[in-house]
Amino acid sequence: MRVAEMNVAESHLSLSRPEGDALVIHLSGDWRTGHDLPSTDAVQKEVASGSGVRSVSFDASGLTGWDSNLLIFMLKVKQWCAETKIEYRAEGLPEGAQRLLKLATAVPERQGARKESRREPFFSSVGQKAIQSMGSAGEMLAFIGGACIAFARLLTGRASFRRSDLILFLQESGVQALGIVSLISLLVGLILAFVGAIQLQAFGAQIYVADLVGIAMVRVMGAIMTGIIMAGRTGASYAAQLGTMQVNEEIDALQTLGVSPMEFLVLPRMLALILMMPLLCVYADLMGILGGLIVGVTMLDLNPIVYLNETRASLHLINVWIGLFYSAVFGVIIALSGCLRGIQCGRSASAVGDATTSAVVTGIVSIILATALITVICSVLGI
Repeated sequence: MRVAEMNVAESHLSLSRPEGDALVIHLSGDWRTGHDLPSTDAVQKEVASGSGVRSVSFDASGLTGWDSNLLIFMLKVKQWCAETKIEYRAEGLPEGAQRLLKLATAVPERQGARKESRREPFFSSVGQKAIQSMGSAGEMLAFIGGACIAFARLLTGRASFRRSDLILFLQESGVQALGIVSLISLLVGLILAFVGAIQLQAFGAQIYVADLVGIAMVRVMGAIMTGIIMAGRTGASYAAQLGTMQVNEEIDALQTLGVSPMEFLVLPRMLALILMMPLLCVYADLMGILGGLIVGVTMLDLNPIVYLNETRASLHLINVWIGLFYSAVFGVIIALSGCLRGIQCGRSASAVGDATTSAVVTGIVSIILATALITVICSVLGI
């Protein structure tokens, strides 16, 4: 008895019940991509209707061509039969399709492997984030403790790392960073001077642009801009390097050999930034003052000698020391952020990118928080 028949373009699908409880699916025509394929709703309805069907088989003698579209249809029918506990017979299909179907179902799908796209409750999401934050805070404290122990072993001469690595990191975080530090610091000095000149010109106090730029750059702006540059440049580099080593299991190999990754990998990077950040900060201060000088000479018609004398008179040694302290703290923060995210990296290629992004974000946010904290302490101390 013929149950249903659907003809769409060159592909044909029909159903028959020759023995009452046996459903036969007749396939004919071209079932390749580019042809209009028939709807499978009637097959699903017949299988799921519970109309006494105990077995499903195929008749593909009329097929003129097929590709993955036929395999997808076969998998759907197999799934419908499994849900309704109906026997599935693939003997009538082309031999190649049977082999592909067997290969596709050789390993059953792991339960829960697919992530369902559902909206998670608000309080559940908040709770999970809070638990993750607590775990991350614990890992961060443990990492900082390990770094302090490694630094203490360095002071006692027991730390194990290659001096050649330290020289390489000094070069990477110092000389090779001069170009970008020069450009950004010069532009920051230009911007500060330009903004200040617009306001001070109204009072005929153009000369105080030198005070504004000098104090701002030396006390805080030079250190902050250098820190942000190094967080995006060197901190991200450290995270990518250690993350790649984590993916390649090189860090596990070091631990197996009894070598401390904290001393061998983290300590030289941290030392390089602690040593180079103050020097880069001083260089950034000079470039920022140069930017202010360019605006003062070209826009405000100030004498260069007068501008430099005013800058020297406005600066005090305490401002220089505060800026250097900022830069040293930022060096520690950037090194710890980059190395921490690199050590925490997962075992996939995408995890390296995530670790790099996280290192930059963590470094910049930590720099801003440290700046606020040090500024408040300086204000309380009256310096």
